[in-house]
Amino acid sequence: MPVNVGGIPETLLESELFGYEKGAFTGADRRKPGMFELASTGTLFLDEIGDMPLPLQVKLLRVLADRRVQRLGGTLSIPVDARVISATNRDLDALVAAGRFREDLFYRLNVIRLSVPPLRERSGDLAPLVGRLIRRLNARLGKSVRGVDAQALEALRGYAFPGNVRELENLLERAMIFAESDTLGPSDLTLPAGAVRAATAARSLDSLEREAIVNALRRWEGSRTRTAAELGISRRTLLNKIKEYGITA
Repeated sequence: MPVNVGGIPETLLESELFGYEKGAFTGADRRKPGMFELASTGTLFLDEIGDMPLPLQVKLLRVLADRRVQRLGGTLSIPVDARVISATNRDLDALVAAGRFREDLFYRLNVIRLSVPPLRERSGDLAPLVGRLIRRLNARLGKSVRGVDAQALEALRGYAFPGNVRELENLLERAMIFAESDTLGPSDLTLPAGAVRAATAARSLDSLEREAIVNALRRWEGSRTRTAAELGISRRTLLNKIKEYGITA
């Protein structure tokens, strides 16, 4: 069960997580279990945990330590058994050092830690990710966009995406709304002009590199070992380049 901690106002987040009893506050005309109760024996995913206000961090720590929750306006301690997974795009170590995230909660959550590199460091994942996002957006927007062309993909690869996947999805959604073709090109993408120029330069360098590899392979009659030695790269790197550029020599 996912909960976007950063997307729920602080005044509502406590009642969403821990629930409330009838009459706990104005408008509470019935009892409502919180996310911890609803996810009991399952998994509760706390997204953007780094945005959680400090007062709620104290209550979350207590629930994680005691495995019990008390609804707002209630006195009963209710056992819960939800597995908690959290995620954030913030540097929690820095937040702890700055006193904006509780150290004890950090260590309580930090049992198994997985660091996902930002999108700018995973250019190989970009093409399948773009395809998946376009399929999802087609369903949401009622569009039939087939994909992006090679030049647009290179432009995307040349951009740093400080907002990671969310920024990519927003960019694609905006492009798909206004696109007049079923294939997105660079002109459909609202990228900084420098990103498109960088992609063009990268393509030029790739073309030169591919040509150098093809020529060396011809000179050495297909010998990978001798070709790698001439180019000053390892044989493994050469094999990776041959695969990347689709060279069949």
